[in-house]
Amino acid sequence: MTASIATHILGFPRIGARRELKAAVEAHWQGRLAADELHCVAAGLRARHWAQQKAAGLDFVTVGDFAFYDHLHNVTALFSAAPERFGLGGTVDLAGYFAMARGTAQQPALAMKKWFDTNYHYLVPEIGPRTTVKLDRGWLLPEVREALALGHQVKVALPGPLTWLWLAAAEPGFDKLRLLSLLLNGYFALLSELAQLGVRWVQLDEPVLSLDLPPDWIAAYGVVYRELAGAGLPLLLASYFGGVAEHAAWLKRLPIAGLHLDLVRAPGQLDAFLADWPADKVLSLGVIDGRNLWRSDLSRALASLAAARATLGERLWVSASCSLLHVPHDLAQETRLDPRIRSWMAFAEQKLGELAVLKRALNEGEAAVAEPLQAAATAIEDRRNAPSTRRDEVRARVAALNERDTQRQSAFAERIAAQQAVLQLPKLPTTTIGSFPQTAEIRAARAAFKAGKSGEADYVAAMQNEIRFVVDRQERLGLDVLVHGEPERNDMVEYFGEQLDGYAFTQFGWVQSYGSRCVKPPVIYGDVSRPKAMTVEWSRYAQSLTSRPMKGMLSGPLTMLFWSFVRDDLPRREVALQLALALRDEVLDLEAAGIRLIQIDEPTIREGLPLKKADWPEYLDWAVRAFRITAAGVRDETQIHTHMCYSEFNDILPAIAALDADVITIETSRSRMKLLEGFAEFRYPNDIGPGLYDIHSPRVPAADEMSELLQRALEVVPAERLWVNPDCGLKTRGWPETEAALKTMVATARAARANLP
Repeated sequence: MTASIATHILGFPRIGARRELKAAVEAHWQGRLAADELHCVAAGLRARHWAQQKAAGLDFVTVGDFAFYDHLHNVTALFSAAPERFGLGGTVDLAGYFAMARGTAQQPALAMKKWFDTNYHYLVPEIGPRTTVKLDRGWLLPEVREALALGHQVKVALPGPLTWLWLAAAEPGFDKLRLLSLLLNGYFALLSELAQLGVRWVQLDEPVLSLDLPPDWIAAYGVVYRELAGAGLPLLLASYFGGVAEHAAWLKRLPIAGLHLDLVRAPGQLDAFLADWPADKVLSLGVIDGRNLWRSDLSRALASLAAARATLGERLWVSASCSLLHVPHDLAQETRLDPRIRSWMAFAEQKLGELAVLKRALNEGEAAVAEPLQAAATAIEDRRNAPSTRRDEVRARVAALNERDTQRQSAFAERIAAQQAVLQLPKLPTTTIGSFPQTAEIRAARAAFKAGKSGEADYVAAMQNEIRFVVDRQERLGLDVLVHGEPERNDMVEYFGEQLDGYAFTQFGWVQSYGSRCVKPPVIYGDVSRPKAMTVEWSRYAQSLTSRPMKGMLSGPLTMLFWSFVRDDLPRREVALQLALALRDEVLDLEAAGIRLIQIDEPTIREGLPLKKADWPEYLDWAVRAFRITAAGVRDETQIHTHMCYSEFNDILPAIAALDADVITIETSRSRMKLLEGFAEFRYPNDIGPGLYDIHSPRVPAADEMSELLQRALEVVPAERLWVNPDCGLKTRGWPETEAALKTMVATARAARANLP
């Protein structure tokens, strides 16, 4: 009898097909939905998602991937590892969970960082010698009971202990591995409870294995998994986002029941594991892309699985490369998308279907699924040959680029002098990052225009009214450099993508970025170019309202690349250069329109960094080149700004400096200016604006708190090179908190300015 191949997934989108979780969580925060009602919404979503997995023929439903805010934060709550500063008393209820995520009147929120090289953000645990670990049975276990009560075969998934520890922020001088013993006690207690409930498998995610880990952390894996094996539950160690072939020898010896490999990111690693793979262990192979929305080449996937099946038999499991958290929910909702382009795609539900086809093909033979295999092959061939995916004039322009296209006219010292002569800014100039609150009225006006319910003249008038309002508010607050507030922009990437050739857009292609924040990335399916100016008239109008300098606001080529679903039939560096040229045209048009400051946001430069350091130089070379091509065409008098947030930059500061932006603004408030220390040690040569307050929390910091942060910044950055600004854009905040925070920020800057020599 032919051995049966199993299928499973590492995780599923948690927000719901219509962002039901977002709506419920925000209603709870606003006091309109009680905690028990929020839990009911969550239970309904989980039940629906488990049913979809079961209907697709998966051998297990995955439990534990759900989170009200973030799955790493769930582990912090599960093991009662809240920082003492929140005063939660050793346990974390739902209110405490959200207090750590969003901050309180007394305490700033936990820091937020990018989840490896994705656009998902995780909340950074805080640990130290006083950190306690104790299993809280109010987290995770009720969800497991829900799934079991519904009759599902359950595989529990949660971040592994070493990944949680590695990503935590430790108090100065504290060795994170000192906490390992306590943490293992918590995990062991959890596994014991799960075994008693009848859970079949536990998946422990250890994506840090794809990083360059120190030897003592590698050695810790043996300690951890020998300890946890004693709980008596089969453990599937899941690696993803990169290859782990260099660890193959010791991973084969590890006392685990199975290992998951990401064969989308690192297809070449399979051979290292098939050789002498232990006869008592499962090997799970991720051949469906969990990071992108393109339809899979199922024939190629089957070919890559053939050798594994011959070696492993029923010990072969088939899965997506990583959690499907990073892709939209259901393609069937996309009724307005070009049918041809839609036929090239697969969202999370469709990827479940792809796994079902692979399972049947492996278990019953390819003839049993001949029709879906042919449909997949036809779609891939159609996409490859579609005229809309290739434009020769775009590729010729990229091919003609040379070194002169990456160079500003003069060095920074000469440029900044020329800029100051024009701008006449005070020391410690104040500004914001770009966006102002997106009110219900703004969103309604945009929606009515898009739906054809209002004309262009009415829409332009509504946006101009908002711009006037924003400019007036900034002048009253006393800001030195103004922005137009971006009321016309639905999203910092989608807005530009809608005006570029080579992009497609979804109605419901939402993915979670952090907490209740969801984004709808556009889709780059073809060669990119700019048919006409995108922002010039809005910026020209805003500048006409004030004598103060107005910043033009653009998303940079890397942000446009990494915050889109990117075509996978062309190297990313080529797509980045296409975007750089399109945006360069916009920069030059803004300058010609009289805009003297142009901000090119690049929060994703760290996000795109390969996980292995050996691959960094090649990436940073083309990433820096793309930014410089975007910015380098302007005159010395035009000041180029860039903004970056929620990333560690200290180990790539030479590349950040090589961007040669005149001013960089960065997120630093949650880390209490810690990030700025690296810029000081590196002697970052250009102007810098470290954020004075966290915009992702509704909390308005007190004046003394902002003053303390500004004084810390002045200790490491000369006053003549220091700007004062929030951490990020203000679109998600309300006007009362925005005005209160900016009023305090401006007053703080003026007080510090008065005390300068």
